[in-house]
Amino acid sequence: MTEMVFGTTPVRAGDPILPRWWRTLDRWSLACVLGLFAVGLLLGLAASVPLAEKNGLPQFYYVTRQAVFGAMALVVMLVISTFSPRMVRRIGVLGFLAALVVLVALPFIGTDFGKGAVRWLRLPGGMSVQPSEFLKPCFVAICAWFMAASQEVGGPPGKTFSFGLAVIVVLLLAMQPDFGQASLVLFSWCVMYFIAGAPLYLLGGVMGLACIGGVFAYGASEHFARRINGFLAAEVDPRTQLGYATNAIQEGGFFGVGVGEGSVKWSLPDAHTDFIIAVAAEEYGLILVLIIIALYATIVVRSLLRLQDERDPFVRIAGTGLACAFGVQALINMGVAVRLLPAKGMTLPFVSYGGSSVIASGIAMGMLLALTRSRPQGRIGDVLGRGRG
Repeated sequence: MTEMVFGTTPVRAGDPILPRWWRTLDRWSLACVLGLFAVGLLLGLAASVPLAEKNGLPQFYYVTRQAVFGAMALVVMLVISTFSPRMVRRIGVLGFLAALVVLVALPFIGTDFGKGAVRWLRLPGGMSVQPSEFLKPCFVAICAWFMAASQEVGGPPGKTFSFGLAVIVVLLLAMQPDFGQASLVLFSWCVMYFIAGAPLYLLGGVMGLACIGGVFAYGASEHFARRINGFLAAEVDPRTQLGYATNAIQEGGFFGVGVGEGSVKWSLPDAHTDFIIAVAAEEYGLILVLIIIALYATIVVRSLLRLQDERDPFVRIAGTGLACAFGVQALINMGVAVRLLPAKGMTLPFVSYGGSSVIASGIAMGMLLALTRSRPQGRIGDVLGRGRG
């Protein structure tokens, strides 16, 4: 029986799909994802109980929902991780088109749930979905496809196409307003553009335009200006979410105040979502926070290491974009809680409560696991000469 070498993993050509998938998968990254999901449930047991009581629901209502969403996300992640790069590209393109249509219609059919930003689409049965969460991984896939196609002989101006898509998406997100997601999308595009071989002066120009856009948003959006002013203020207002989070982190110290003994979850309305790291720091201390950071760092670093020798342009560009977006989203969430960044509505992947967030994270991680699987590396000329499919 013929034996091939996938990276450093020998795989027999006649192997069934599942054994081949298991041998070529980055199992350390998969274990870290499962660890993050477990941490999310652990923190949800503490952070979501006050919200459930406030809304007159069973104590563990939100934890149960998070477990269901998480199970769905893990199934989706594992299924997508078995796909070939071509299939990842196809679902990325289709998913982007679907999410973009909903995003365009959101100002007319969406809701803000009283938070001042129209980001959600209300569904029957009291459910809701945030289209921007699903747009992000699909945006990375379609832009990577365009950029990879531009490297083929006689290929289309894919980098220009991808820039046009980035501008459209950023503007749509800024209109909600959702400057956090817009910044993350722009960051992802810049990372992929750099990997695709863009000159540094072009990236500098894009970042300059982003700064100009930020100045314009500061003058045009009271919501944006209020958050920037709060970030730049010399003292933190103790009655704000940032004030509560800062105090909780200080109270936690190295080992925390004890399981269930934290008080910040009773004061923070977003303790189970945007500021869940404050709950972790208060009840479990710096130790758990460092473990969470290590889990995210392991996923990002291992993914980038497995991609560094990848010769398929699409795999290399898309995988790098997904890994960096995943890590930076976690960095932004935690950076806001410790006042390193202005407040943004950004969830902590696999840890924060939210169906859209956790399922979209499952899609993104499934794509990343599929792209970082060990596979035969042909000659560069052979890879560039493949059909676009």
